[in-house]
Amino acid sequence: MCRSIKTLRPPVLPDEATEDDIHAAALQYVRKVSGFRAPAEHNREVFEQAVEEIADATQRLLDGLEIRGARPPRERSAASDAA
Repeated sequence: MCRSIKTLRPPVLPDEATEDDIHAAALQYVRKVSGFRAPAEHNREVFEQAVEEIADATQRLLDGLEIRGARPPRERSAASDAA
């Protein structure tokens, strides 16, 4: 596992993961798996496509997880709005 990819689910993160958090994790994953920090021009399209697909899959995963003891998303957002 790439050490710079952080856990994105509650309660590890105090709030829900942002789009930037998810994209950064996907980018780190693709970098680790491909072995390239930045792809050559001829690999850029497939590299960026992989990042987007992994970010989408990550968002679906996070949206579908049920975390015991965590408040449902509506309750979390209502609590942060009240603060």
